[in-house]
Amino acid sequence: MSNEKKKSVLMVCLGNICRSPIAEAVFIDCLRKRGKEDEWLVDSSAIIGYHTGKGPDSRAMGALKKYGITDYKHKARVTSPEDIRQFDYIFGMDDSNIEDLREIEQKVPQKDRRSKILMLGQQDPEGKKEVPDPYYESGSKQFDEVLEQCVKCCNCFLDTIYNQK
Repeated sequence: MSNEKKKSVLMVCLGNICRSPIAEAVFIDCLRKRGKEDEWLVDSSAIIGYHTGKGPDSRAMGALKKYGITDYKHKARVTSPEDIRQFDYIFGMDDSNIEDLREIEQKVPQKDRRSKILMLGQQDPEGKKEVPDPYYESGSKQFDEVLEQCVKCCNCFLDTIYNQK
């Protein structure tokens, strides 16, 4: 399937080393389990460039490994106006991310905007609205909780997408 016909999703958090890489890896895993991986372009990015070029936090990778995702590779990058033109769906992890994404969106002429900017946590109707930032927490417990929340939200979103047809 060519890139032109693929659906696309971008996961965004503040630094692109914790929540958004977990969400990206989980989304890919959910697609893989549904046999739909070749239908999507999936990526993640940051609001700020503090971690640009770095891999995910070791605790994020540990949570993914515990869940069975062992092949995920990523280097942090910053969200750009081009992402607003390219992706169908852009998911922020919290209200602050959404505000920042709306500012980036304003840099793109209305006619060129492709993305729907959404909050990932709102995809699970029974879940909490925001995906909390585990970066400053000690240990890995909150990373595991973020992963569990991402699994629920990604599956609910994909259920909605594929049940619409």
